[in-house]
Amino acid sequence: MSSFVTDVMAEVKAKNPAEPEFHQAVREVLESLTPVIERHPEYRSARLLERLVEPERVIMFRVAWQDDQGGIHVNRGFRIEMSSAIGPYKGGLRFHASVNLGILKFLAFEQVFKNSLTTLPMGGGKGGSDFDPKGKSDNEVMRFCQAFMSELFRHIGPNTDVPAGDIGVGGREIGFLFGMYKKLRNEFTGVLTGKGLGWGGSLIRPEATGYGAVYFAQEMLATRGESLEGKTCLVSGSGNVSQYTVEKLIQLGACPVTLSDSNGYIYDEKGITKEKLAFVMDLKNARRGRIREYAEKYAGAVYVPADSRLDHNPLWDHAAHCAFPSATQNEINGKDAGNLLKNGVFVVSEGANMPTTTEGVARFLDAKILYGPGKAANAGGVATSGLEMAQNSMRMSWGRQEVDGRLREIMANIHQACAQTAERFGTPGNYVNGANIAGFLKVADAMMDQGLL
Repeated sequence: MSSFVTDVMAEVKAKNPAEPEFHQAVREVLESLTPVIERHPEYRSARLLERLVEPERVIMFRVAWQDDQGGIHVNRGFRIEMSSAIGPYKGGLRFHASVNLGILKFLAFEQVFKNSLTTLPMGGGKGGSDFDPKGKSDNEVMRFCQAFMSELFRHIGPNTDVPAGDIGVGGREIGFLFGMYKKLRNEFTGVLTGKGLGWGGSLIRPEATGYGAVYFAQEMLATRGESLEGKTCLVSGSGNVSQYTVEKLIQLGACPVTLSDSNGYIYDEKGITKEKLAFVMDLKNARRGRIREYAEKYAGAVYVPADSRLDHNPLWDHAAHCAFPSATQNEINGKDAGNLLKNGVFVVSEGANMPTTTEGVARFLDAKILYGPGKAANAGGVATSGLEMAQNSMRMSWGRQEVDGRLREIMANIHQACAQTAERFGTPGNYVNGANIAGFLKVADAMMDQGLL
């Protein structure tokens, strides 16, 4: 890194102590931007990097709610409004015990560049709570969501900040949140995305992140004259992103063989079929069960419980061609990356946000495999959220084929922008540099045009 970028990184660490995920996300972007700063000294003079790493607004609040037995619980709610240079803040809400300020700042920072890459007019934000919906009744989740929205509603709006779902926030939670917003504001607007189809949602929105990650892999493979047909694929997670990644892989003739949750993973050498996926969707979306039940139902499938004592994740130690990490941040470390390369994986398309550690990314880049970072590969979700916002603004709905067609076009355009930008700045084939630089340039130019804010 240049001395200038090193100085910025030192300042970030000093101002944001004990936030390793945020430091990691900022470092990756800053390392890519060194040649940009050298070519554009005006960005340095305007202190764009220093401004970009500082959120425009951080909102933190208490959320008190009551469980079914009458017990009172207190959680913490957040909304990080990172950048509105190119549009209203846009980014998901995450409900998970691991949520803290540093994790949400990393996600909001990533979201700025991801949203920029979609070419849609959306700024970057992120929010959530350390509330965990797992094991809670529908009524408990409803009471929490209503308490959460009773504060958040003051800070969001269809032209200000438009949250969506993320880990722990699916259709059920979006419904409860939207209902409370509507009641408090006495208005029916497109303030949240991921809504039900009957009240402002968009077709393909639930599928979009998973489908988009597969479309991005397809685009990368096409640069080498290959396709996904016949490829063995490792997929982590078993939530929304993972389910629809598997669905699209099956449609394109690939063979997904793994899924996981926090307790462990399943490996099905025969491949996860359409019928087996339907079982997983019912298990996870309706019965809210654990992935081990897959191995109990299907002969030949193996369940491996999670072991925190291991220095690697055995899910990534199977022979395959492609990997789709779709669970959470930093799930692939340096050893996992080595195992993937050893076992023949040459395509990695990230469905989760920053699922690969710095060491893992370096190994992928050194091996010159087709590596699609999350801010590019998983941008399909927020892109389709942007399409939902457009439909809400026009008071109309598009058909499934039209939305899917727009999603495919957006993912192809993101791939093209990443590939062309990487080549333009001297690192052909490096989608990390391409994504970071292409996303940054649009935001930087908007900030220059709008003056010192």
